[in-house]
Amino acid sequence: MCKPSKPATKSGTRSAISTTALSVAPPATPSLAPGLYVVATPLGNARDITLRALDVLHNVDVIYCEDTRVTGKLAALYAIKTKRRAYHEHNAATMRPKILAALAAGAKVALVSDAGTPLISDPGQPLVRAARANGHAVFTVPGASAPIAALSIAGLPSDRFTFVGFLPPKSGKRRQALSDLAAVDGTLVLFEAPRRLPDLLGDIVEMLGDREVSVARELTKKFETVITAPIADLPGLLDADALRGECVVLIGPTAAPTRLDTDGLDALLATALEGNSVRDAVKQVADASGLARRLVYDRALILSKKTGHNKKKKTHVEKQEKPDETKS
Repeated sequence: MCKPSKPATKSGTRSAISTTALSVAPPATPSLAPGLYVVATPLGNARDITLRALDVLHNVDVIYCEDTRVTGKLAALYAIKTKRRAYHEHNAATMRPKILAALAAGAKVALVSDAGTPLISDPGQPLVRAARANGHAVFTVPGASAPIAALSIAGLPSDRFTFVGFLPPKSGKRRQALSDLAAVDGTLVLFEAPRRLPDLLGDIVEMLGDREVSVARELTKKFETVITAPIADLPGLLDADALRGECVVLIGPTAAPTRLDTDGLDALLATALEGNSVRDAVKQVADASGLARRLVYDRALILSKKTGHNKKKKTHVEKQEKPDETKS
């Protein structure tokens, strides 16, 4: 997710970290089996690397990275001399056959992302699928994961959750995606760029209703921040200018039932539609019930067609305008 940063010194300021300062027990020289090793790397604090990950990265034939420069910084800290090659969304189609050919020849290949666990919102999945389909061994080297790290400290329900990744950047498609997720039971976990965060929060209110939301940023770094609050309070608690890197956004489950029984919702809407436009009635019912406005709006349209609410309103307007037309 975020690019690895160097840990702070005791004084609290960042400084260059020597390989001596980061030294651990010398890496073992295991006899690695041929295959694809999916290796987790630190989210931000370079010390969050596992001993097994170091063993693997030292002893594979090649490391495929999202960005060779980012992985190069980690490699320099731990004196990893293994050659690195780029594998990302822009070259995946070209590089995948080459990686599969290397695996077929008995190579030991590591796959890493810039930070965290590969395949969590990155292009590694097609490679793993193809490797397995071709009979190659695929090994996990587990470690840091931004969604799990954020979920563990957010204070939202964690017994059931759904990882969503990035939602569409455009509001219309993003709202539709949120609408599709409205009935999902449990906490929703997604990534978002800081510049789009205010728009995302607004869309969550519109499509999912009043929920508790957590925003996590700079995980494992000096300025790690996790804010959990009712979504209506979040804009005032977030300093948008201070947000850097991708944020992990967690949306808690609705406190109210996701769906009222049809009769109950219809009764609320019928009352609200008396003397109000559909839009005003939807806002009134959504605010009172805590249900997502999109859900209430869809039902309001069905109900207004059944009752002729729009037709009655149009007829009323025409009757008001007719005398003016006669005078002219």
